[in-house]
Amino acid sequence: MLVIIAITLFILPVAALISILKNNFKNNDKLIWVLVVLLLPFLGPILYNIIGRPTRVKE
Repeated sequence: MLVIIAITLFILPVAALISILKNNFKNNDKLIWVLVVLLLPFLGPILYNIIGRPTRVKE
């Protein structure tokens, strides 16, 4: 059980950071989302997926 939690805590931020870096955002939103994900390891990726993904700039 502990291994599953540890893997989840590693994969969620990495996946969120990849998504953030591959997409465009308005103004300095990309920097803000990177900081949120890095400073809030579990909550940051969840917030990004709920709030940040819809705010990406569509190409």
